[in-house]
Amino acid sequence: QVQLVESGGGSVQPGGSLRLSCAASGSNIITMGWFRQAPGNQREMVAMYSIGDKTDYADAVKGRFTISRADARNTVILQMNSLKPEDAGIYYCHAREVISGGFRQHWGQGTQVTVSS
Repeated sequence: QVQLVESGGGSVQPGGSLRLSCAASGSNIITMGWFRQAPGNQREMVAMYSIGDKTDYADAVKGRFTISRADARNTVILQMNSLKPEDAGIYYCHAREVISGGFRQHWGQGTQVTVSS
């Protein structure tokens, strides 16, 4: 059973930076990334990392956020710079696992990001 362990998050002022980390247990993980959900909003993709060093970002975070794979196996880092109040929310780590016949999604427990002055 794949488990996701998140770390990072917290509270910063606008323009500040935060770093999120997510480590996945298990094997056959082909993508890892982060989604976020603000109060009253749907959960949305923020950044994804796929095998082959492929990355994908939401338009709202391009140029400010960077997702990368850490040296540790199945661990991704989300570096968030120039944070804005609209970046606030609960950030969830997401992983996609290859299983027989398809894929299985896994979610972390979520970590709070607050951006306010």
